[in-house]
Amino acid sequence: MAAEASGVRAWFERLLGGRRKRAGADGFGGQARVGTMQGKEGMEMDLTGAKRIDIISDTHGHLSERLLAALEGADLIVHAGDITSESDFAELETIAPIKAVLGNNDWYYNYGPEVKKTSVFAYEGLRFALSHYREDLPQGSIDIAVCGHTHRPTIVPMGCFVLVNPGSPTYPRTDKGPTMARLFARDGEILSLEILQL
Repeated sequence: MAAEASGVRAWFERLLGGRRKRAGADGFGGQARVGTMQGKEGMEMDLTGAKRIDIISDTHGHLSERLLAALEGADLIVHAGDITSESDFAELETIAPIKAVLGNNDWYYNYGPEVKKTSVFAYEGLRFALSHYREDLPQGSIDIAVCGHTHRPTIVPMGCFVLVNPGSPTYPRTDKGPTMARLFARDGEILSLEILQL
């Protein structure tokens, strides 16, 4: 796990160039709070052998054509809840394997026994914690924590892990419009992580 954590720290340093904007303590045990993080301008990166993890939340029974087009080619889809459609869940499974949790509007739907309130899983050498509500995120040795519910996209460095809320591609609550997050990872290292506007 130390190697994985160092991969997360290396990503923070590489993408932020050692510069972190401070906006006060974060209440989740975090350090600096930043908005959307993207790579340095003009930064070339070798994605050979990397896996693409597309992160979405709060689709609320509607998968737009833009979202479906953006998800094509993903190696894994992570959904942080409020799917509210069994047929949408089945459609997402035709694009890529999916890891998902129940949102506050999902209790009357059946997505299968693997979809619960929280999830912890490993993928491409990184350990993920997933929950619809940020306060329900499983604690422990993780690299990526994913939540939804707020419909507001953010990526927050939290010491040796990163917190991701992809916002909503259906009912955004910011001027960014519909959003999702995209992560490229290889061998326990985050190569890139960003919020995408759809």
